[in-house]
Amino acid sequence: MTVEQWGVRVPMRQGEPNRQALIGEGVLDVTLKVLRDGDGLVFPVLEEREGAARYVFEEQPGRIELPRHEQVGGIAIMQENNPKGAALILASRPSLHTVLFPTSEVAGEYRTRTYSVLAGTDTTRTDVVEHGHRFAVDLAGAYFSARLSTERQRVFDQMQEHELVLDMFAGVGPFAITLAPRASLVMAADLNPQAILLMIENIGKNRAANVIPLLVDARRLEKILPWKFDRIVMNLPLADTEFYRKRSGSSGPGARSISILWCQRKVSTLPGSKSWAGHL
Repeated sequence: MTVEQWGVRVPMRQGEPNRQALIGEGVLDVTLKVLRDGDGLVFPVLEEREGAARYVFEEQPGRIELPRHEQVGGIAIMQENNPKGAALILASRPSLHTVLFPTSEVAGEYRTRTYSVLAGTDTTRTDVVEHGHRFAVDLAGAYFSARLSTERQRVFDQMQEHELVLDMFAGVGPFAITLAPRASLVMAADLNPQAILLMIENIGKNRAANVIPLLVDARRLEKILPWKFDRIVMNLPLADTEFYRKRSGSSGPGARSISILWCQRKVSTLPGSKSWAGHL
């Protein structure tokens, strides 16, 4: 049977040193066979990382079927309260240190949820590597979505150099820090104090000195930052449409306002314009 997974391609003559390095980091997926690709080798890895791409690998004989789960850095999040399955996941994936089960929905003004620890270290904190960036996250303390990794890179690829960016709901800073290399300045706001503390840590980890964290309610941004931005990022529930119109006057001529919604619907028109109303 074949499986699509992240893979890292290296020259064949450098195969063993790279294999040992991946084992040492705990990211080599030992349930899949190494792929030969021309004059190179592709090692299956457990998470997206710099230089990785999607490949189709063959499963190793005798591979154990693991319970369904989502991996966020060194944490696996299960869909069922299954301690035995959690122990199996932890034993099968050396890069993991904790297996969690969510005991609530994402809720509240901080968009957080609660978890129970099914196996491993009693923590909800981990590091996530994404497109060459490293983010400290606390799944119970601040909202973070690993599923938006591709979207963050897509927005970055659309950017022009030296843009002035506003991230209205920045969380621990994944969007702000991803966009920072092409921005002149990124103002990154969030209402959650724990998110801001993690964002400050992540700014240091990634040397993103042009990201300015702001502990503030997004409803007050218009008074605090009366600037014209080239790009506005809004990652928020669809119900909070009030913010679209609040920032409609904050984009400069020709600005590109990118709204990232939980429902993952992408809108290209500028918030506040006549054509925008049809999307609400």
